[in-house]
Amino acid sequence: MVKIIITDCDHKNIDMETSIFKKADIPFELRQCHTEKAVINECKNAQALIVQYAPITKKVMENLTELKVIVRYGVGVDTIDITAATKYKIQVCNVPDYGINEVANHAIALMMAFTRKIVLMNTFTKKQKWDYTRSIPVHRASSQTVGVVGLGRIGKNFAEKAHALGYNIIGFDPYYKERAKTEFIKVVPLEELIRQADVISLHIPADGNKNLFDKTAFKKMKKSAVLLNVARGGIINEDDLYEALKNGEIGGAGIDCVSDEPMNPGNRFFELDNYVATPHMAWYSEEAAQELKRKAAEEAVRFLNGEKVHYPVNKL
Repeated sequence: MVKIIITDCDHKNIDMETSIFKKADIPFELRQCHTEKAVINECKNAQALIVQYAPITKKVMENLTELKVIVRYGVGVDTIDITAATKYKIQVCNVPDYGINEVANHAIALMMAFTRKIVLMNTFTKKQKWDYTRSIPVHRASSQTVGVVGLGRIGKNFAEKAHALGYNIIGFDPYYKERAKTEFIKVVPLEELIRQADVISLHIPADGNKNLFDKTAFKKMKKSAVLLNVARGGIINEDDLYEALKNGEIGGAGIDCVSDEPMNPGNRFFELDNYVATPHMAWYSEEAAQELKRKAAEEAVRFLNGEKVHYPVNKL
């Protein structure tokens, strides 16, 4: 009997998972299920699912009567019905700590691309002429304020790195508790952060924060301010963002994740010089990818062996 099914996976291989499952002597299979119907039809009798993008809905859980645990490749669990899982006593787990440095570093890279005007000047230099004055004004880091929305693992990591570069750091997080290592963060109300920051970096889940940054927020931001999102699509109202960028209400946006992925050539945002896009890759390094795969597989094995899981999302 197959105990573990990987519902879907676009990684180049599952060698890491295979080695862990074989060592534990637990039978498994890889499927490529991208719809609710496919998961129901192809994952029957599975006790554990490891999920990348597949929708794990209430209907899926009602039909997979042997299912006991769902492990998500990654942090976000928005494709899993957590309420239904709890109702049916199905443990949901994620991997929240596999790419902390990568995501924080990616946000730093996007920030520096704007504050040092790297993308703008790369295009201008290649297509027009060698002339630094096109970049004016560029400001020293110590004269700028970076606002960090969400001070969890990644937000704090990003804040520490931005602080080390000389930026002044303010932050918003209703659950944040100051530590000696992060005492440089001045915690302020969200509205104050929006008004003060030259750069705003988002490090919060989409759940509970849909459209947190919309036209109302953009009107409060500095006209030169830059918004970064390496967290989740949906936190930013994208119609409002487009208008704010197009009309010069804010300075720019560095975006790694959007509500409707993938973004394809011809997307309206790609016509804007003040929009920098990357394809939901902030999490990625070769090392982070292997860590993610290892931790997801180990969590499934841990549960099936009756051990305490490391990353529970819901309480049973």
